[in-house]
Amino acid sequence: MFIELNNWYLFYTKFNDMAKHDPFESPDFLQMDDLLSEEHLMVRTAIRDFVKKEISPNIEKWAEEAHFPYEIVKKFGDIGAFGPTIPTEYGGGGMDYISYGLIMQEIERGDSGMRSTASVQGSLVMYPIYKFGSEEQRKKYLPKLASGEFLGCFGLTEPNHGSNPSGMLTTIKDDGDHVILNGAKMWISNAPKADIAVVWAKNEEGRIKGLIVERGMEGFTTPETHGKWSLRASATGELVFDNVRVPKSNILPNKDGLGAPMMCLDSARFGIAWGAIGAAMDCYDSARRYSLERIQFDKPIGSFQLVQKKLAEMLTEITKAQLLNWRVGAMMNEGKATTPHISMAKRNSVEVALNIAREARQIHGAMGITGEYPMMRHMMNLESVITYEGTHDIHLLILGKEITGIQSFF
Repeated sequence: MFIELNNWYLFYTKFNDMAKHDPFESPDFLQMDDLLSEEHLMVRTAIRDFVKKEISPNIEKWAEEAHFPYEIVKKFGDIGAFGPTIPTEYGGGGMDYISYGLIMQEIERGDSGMRSTASVQGSLVMYPIYKFGSEEQRKKYLPKLASGEFLGCFGLTEPNHGSNPSGMLTTIKDDGDHVILNGAKMWISNAPKADIAVVWAKNEEGRIKGLIVERGMEGFTTPETHGKWSLRASATGELVFDNVRVPKSNILPNKDGLGAPMMCLDSARFGIAWGAIGAAMDCYDSARRYSLERIQFDKPIGSFQLVQKKLAEMLTEITKAQLLNWRVGAMMNEGKATTPHISMAKRNSVEVALNIAREARQIHGAMGITGEYPMMRHMMNLESVITYEGTHDIHLLILGKEITGIQSFF
């Protein structure tokens, strides 16, 4: 028996020496790095190192305590995680969409809540100010958002209007040089700590307008949402507007209608597609390593067919999702990506990530439910990611409309 165990130990040691890699190294079965530029690889390495240093050693404690580490905001700004596609003249990174995707992937390998903080800031706050804002608004807000001096949030979802944002009840009424804002938004990432909120409301003609609401404006409050079992290291709250007087100079002038916030959501959903696969990669890495370390029946469990099946299927699905995300990223860079393209990527990635988290948990057995390993935290987080910024079913129906030409939402 000792000889058999010793042989397996020698096999494991030799195999692990060959296969061993930094757990933050990407599973790259099809050598996808060949599709990435030198800049892409440098960006990924920088963010990966940042996550290893600033997030991974602390995230289980933050999640257990439901603590949002506000100090991470400035650190995200310093590393360039906020607004990477925004031009450098406004403090952004001036990078392409694949770089943005890689940043989101690596941050979500650390935690979905951390990625939510960064993607909301870049895609849902900085993007609309850059795309739809005045030059004065861009210069006033974007550099401070990029540096992390300001934290922002995005107010679209309401207590009774989630998948149907066009039914929103939040309103603005003309009041001379100001508008009077009334209503409420719910499930808003970053809200409790946000310095500004990009809010969508209907004017007196029923037209949806975007406006920038600043903390400190009388009647504007941001109650925090407690009791979450998901995104526990992320700050989530409400936006409540009680006769808030907002200067008309804070209204985004260059686009209104529901198409404006939908464009923001396309950018954010693209980041989610990459981010969710980051979570899947973290679960796969943990499962692969554990399967080589855990001995049962005198062998590492990685030697058994069912475990190998799970690992092979995980790697296959991650690889397929990486290819899909890369292709949509290339189309984003060319201005060719559509909402259905992005919906396909977001929907696929989150489903893949949830399935991998569950299978990885099983490989870890009882240990998989503890905070010593990341699967349960990723799994709980992904239950939010599969719902927000378009539910899993809504994205399916977006694709269904593209396929048939028939609108099935109503």
